[in-house]
Amino acid sequence: MSQQQQDWVPPGVDTSVPSMARTYDYMLGGGHNFAVDREVGIKIESLMPGLKQAARVNRAFLGRVVRFMAGQGVRQFLDIGSGIPTVGNVHQIAQHEHPDCRVVYVDRDPIAVAHSELMLAGNDKAAVVQADMRDPESILGSPQVRELLDFSQPVGLLMLLMLHWVPDEDDPRGLLDRYWAPLVAGSYFAVTHATGDNQGEHLAEATGVIRRSNSPDQMNLRTREQIKAMFGPFELVEPGLVGCAMWRPGGPGDISDDPDMNMLVYAGVGRKSE
Repeated sequence: MSQQQQDWVPPGVDTSVPSMARTYDYMLGGGHNFAVDREVGIKIESLMPGLKQAARVNRAFLGRVVRFMAGQGVRQFLDIGSGIPTVGNVHQIAQHEHPDCRVVYVDRDPIAVAHSELMLAGNDKAAVVQADMRDPESILGSPQVRELLDFSQPVGLLMLLMLHWVPDEDDPRGLLDRYWAPLVAGSYFAVTHATGDNQGEHLAEATGVIRRSNSPDQMNLRTREQIKAMFGPFELVEPGLVGCAMWRPGGPGDISDDPDMNMLVYAGVGRKSE
């Protein structure tokens, strides 16, 4: 490891084990990833050319969703699995729409958290929590959430490219119920989730690469109906659960020129009505 790289690696990080947060950073063109993360990314992309476009499409969806929620009057956001900061982060988008917006990021990856802390220095309306998404009580009870989020008012809950890392045996719907419990009517819930509905055998081969990499993150592909069920009491807003690029695209930058990459991930936004 170079001295330059050592400067941004928190103590205790095992640079020999790939992280999907860092692999996603690589896919987005970021620089906070290791050779082992890039190796996984390159192998997956060799099986599914255009995967970097799918990462870009998901990131563009994030921007549209935050602007949509802010336009509906949401002034506070909880971003679960926020990842390593890159261009167009939630607080930047939300606070551009309305300066009073407050944001709490959550990630378990120490590099994602360390760089979020650097990015947020001096911003008293945004913070980051280091926690595993499977422990919602520690997240919702954290000092950062208690200070910044008011659960008597609507919250925008974001779980983008996160729920497919939660296997069925960990009861993802039960996990979601615990996040939804404190949310009042008028809150929104946004999801992107990988699917095998529209892909061939190459996606199975790509998930096999992740499995063999010994990463703690393992993908669980689900169908459209299974993902739709994850919205529970939230009523899907138009256009419903669709390919990520098809959710209210605003221009060419929101859509991949590879149709398969537009449909690799389903995306949807739900509103809590009661």
